[in-house]
Amino acid sequence: MTETDIERDVEEAQHAALELAKLGDEERSGALHEIADAIEARTDEILAENERDVEEGERLLEEGEYTQALVDRLKLSASKIESIAEMVRSVADQDDPLGQTLAARELDEDLELYKVAVPIGVVGTVFESRPDALVQIASLALKSGNAVILKGGSEALHSNRILFEIIEEAAADAGIPDGWAQHVEAREDVDALLEMDDAIDLLMPRGSSAFVGYIQDNTSIPVLGHTEGICHVYVDDDADLSMAEDIAFDAKVQYPAVCNAVETLLVHEAVAEEFLPAIADRYETAGVEIRGDEATREIVDVEAATEADWDTEYGDLIVSIRVVDSLEAAIDHVTTHGSKHTDSIVTEDADRASTFMRSIDSASVFHNASTRFADGYRFGLGAEVGISTGKIHARGPVGLEGLTTYKYHLEGDGQLVATYAGEDAKPYTHREFDGEWSPGRLSDE
Repeated sequence: MTETDIERDVEEAQHAALELAKLGDEERSGALHEIADAIEARTDEILAENERDVEEGERLLEEGEYTQALVDRLKLSASKIESIAEMVRSVADQDDPLGQTLAARELDEDLELYKVAVPIGVVGTVFESRPDALVQIASLALKSGNAVILKGGSEALHSNRILFEIIEEAAADAGIPDGWAQHVEAREDVDALLEMDDAIDLLMPRGSSAFVGYIQDNTSIPVLGHTEGICHVYVDDDADLSMAEDIAFDAKVQYPAVCNAVETLLVHEAVAEEFLPAIADRYETAGVEIRGDEATREIVDVEAATEADWDTEYGDLIVSIRVVDSLEAAIDHVTTHGSKHTDSIVTEDADRASTFMRSIDSASVFHNASTRFADGYRFGLGAEVGISTGKIHARGPVGLEGLTTYKYHLEGDGQLVATYAGEDAKPYTHREFDGEWSPGRLSDE
């Protein structure tokens, strides 16, 4: 695709965004239900194209270019496609994020100001190998009235192509403006997109810190970054150890290839001798490779952890374990080595839980729960564009609300600024009130 092609596609997306913002929720949600039905109806086609990606991925795995975790993320199944379709329906059935009145203020009698939720406009996304990511992002963009530029990884090329084709055709049949979703494939297209700060309103990269950093360093477009998840579970000395064992196991084993899987387990020294043999047995039965610090290795026979392990997102059946002597030491470890994604404490002491949760500067901090709950669908957001580890605009799982901004609507009755200026200026009332904006609200009263 040439630079001219990219510019044309983005221009089409700009026009479509303006049209899309005018559509009601019934039209946008109806299109999503059509997309979900089409995905299910074409399951065999999707699986066939996905198999091409998986076969190539397995070949490159044998050559050492891909990891097993990456290949695992690539794979689709009939049940997975069914869950993807249900995710699309879940997004469709969310409350309309647009047109909501976020605040209402009377400036004076018959002069009312409304803060109203609106789409961001054109969003660009670059994401990793999971083919379901394309569907999640496109669905959230459509529900929130945004045009979207989609760039998936080359490892999922055929899967992404067929899924995009299905989404584009079903949306068109449902009356969604042409060009609202664009699919780019070449790596050089990303560099072209980075320069289009006059046309793209937000970039949302999903990938490594190095990749997100590259995006941030090479564009003036606002970036909502989704980086790695170096997640922790801390087992306190006042933990229910049976609960802690289940949580530590679920957080690592339930699906190790994702960003909210635990990478480092911190264990208080007072419970280490009782807890570590039990969790080590369960991990080893599940095929988890354990890397421990010196104190851990005095209790269980595991590989030695290096300093690099504390800063590594394995995305695989590998976990590092460190024994700490206090809650403060656990907090210090997470602060030093974490990625501000998701961290959890297991304890029966409410004060310690409170201290941990207030001290850890992560997007999600849990008490007595697996880190795997850090997910847009599980949070009730329908799906997620990604998990933002930054603090501006949106944080944690980014769903529909994270794809909206706001603008101000002022409803007046001929008022002039001159009336409120000078020696005889009329004062503003600046009174907050409950009310929903609608066009011509004052004339309707």
